[in-house]
Amino acid sequence: MSDSKRKEQKEQTRQRLIEAAFQQFAHHGLIATRTLDIANTAEVAHGSVFAHFPTREALLNSVIEEFGGRIAGRIHELAAGGGSVREVLEAHLSGLSEYELFYTRLVTEQQSLPAEARNGLVMIQSAISLHLHQTAASGMNTGKIRRLPLHLFFNTWMGLIHYYLANADLFAPGESVLKRYGQELIEYFLILIEV
Repeated sequence: MSDSKRKEQKEQTRQRLIEAAFQQFAHHGLIATRTLDIANTAEVAHGSVFAHFPTREALLNSVIEEFGGRIAGRIHELAAGGGSVREVLEAHLSGLSEYELFYTRLVTEQQSLPAEARNGLVMIQSAISLHLHQTAASGMNTGKIRRLPLHLFFNTWMGLIHYYLANADLFAPGESVLKRYGQELIEYFLILIEV
């Protein structure tokens, strides 16, 4: 087998492990999920997990990094392209809803996570904050958005999302809280910030 074929297979296995970890972390929790469960879901030997990730924490950090890249990528496209605040909020919720269970676990278990994993979440939030701030600043300059401290703009938006996610069993038992309430959250937030 050629080196390029081996490298390709190795990368495919690594991606399968990341996707399996997304699934297992979402359903069983970031703390409770075992690497054996991830290996079984990815249909690889348990040792394969450690051939690709030296520790369970390294796997968790890779999953958080992958998640952050996927979420921030779409928002970056809109913010760079001059998208409206509504479009950026919709893109944010769209990305989060694709990984809603995982993100809910990430937010609700963050205090129990290792420091590097918590820092990964902070980096994701910082990237999203940057893009929301750019879009909001543009709206403030054109008089469409109220002049607000940008940290309150971001924290209010995230607070709405996190409150609904943390209480999904009350708001949307057995279904996606973001799909059920996402548009309503956007409309409410826009009422708060638009002139």
